[in-house]
Amino acid sequence: MGKVITVSAILLAAGEAKRIGRPKLLMPFGGGTVLERTLDNLLTSKVDEVIVVLGPRAEVIKQVIADRQVKVVVNPDYHLGMSTSLITGLSLVDDRAQRIMIALADQPLIYGDTYDRLIEASLSCDKGIIVPVYQGRRGNPIIFSAKYKQELIKLKGDVGGRQIVRQYPDDIFEVAVHSEGINLDINTMYDYLRLLSDKVED
Repeated sequence: MGKVITVSAILLAAGEAKRIGRPKLLMPFGGGTVLERTLDNLLTSKVDEVIVVLGPRAEVIKQVIADRQVKVVVNPDYHLGMSTSLITGLSLVDDRAQRIMIALADQPLIYGDTYDRLIEASLSCDKGIIVPVYQGRRGNPIIFSAKYKQELIKLKGDVGGRQIVRQYPDDIFEVAVHSEGINLDINTMYDYLRLLSDKVED
C-alpha cells in the first residue's frame, strides 16, 4: 500500500511574463530564484505531492529545480492560456488525492505556515473550495475538493480556478491569513522590486 495522498499541489510556472519582458521565475530572489523560493516554501508545507507545470525555458528551469522532490511536466500549449497549464498539471495529480491546491510560481512571499493553515482548513470544514483572505481581499493559492477535478479539466482559455470559485459561491470557505504574500505576484519590474525590498507583511 502506497503513501496516502491527501493534498496534491499544482504549481503553475508556465507563464510567458510578457509584461515584465524577461524570465521572471529565474530572476534572483532570496539566495536563489523566484521559482526556487516559491517552490521551497511550498515544499516545507504539508502537501503530499507537488506538480510543477513549465512552459517557456522549460529545460533551463528543470535544471534549476532538479534536486527537488517534485513532479515536473511541460505544457506545450502554454501560449493558449492558464487553463492549459492547469489541465496539464491535473493530468499528473494522484488519483487518491482528496484535495487539489492550485498555486502560482511568482508568489515567493507565501510561507509554509500559510499553506498549512489552508490545508488544515480544507480538511476540517465541509466546504469544497478554500480561499485565503488577507485584510478582506482574496488571494492564492486556492484548494479544491477532488470533486471539482473534472470541472477544472474542462476550463478553456486564459482562466484558472477562479472561474470555478465564481460558479460555486455557496461551497467556499474563506480562511483569514496573516500573509500579504497571497496577494503579491510579479507582473512588472515594480512588483519584483517591491517584493525584494521586503516592505510587505510576512
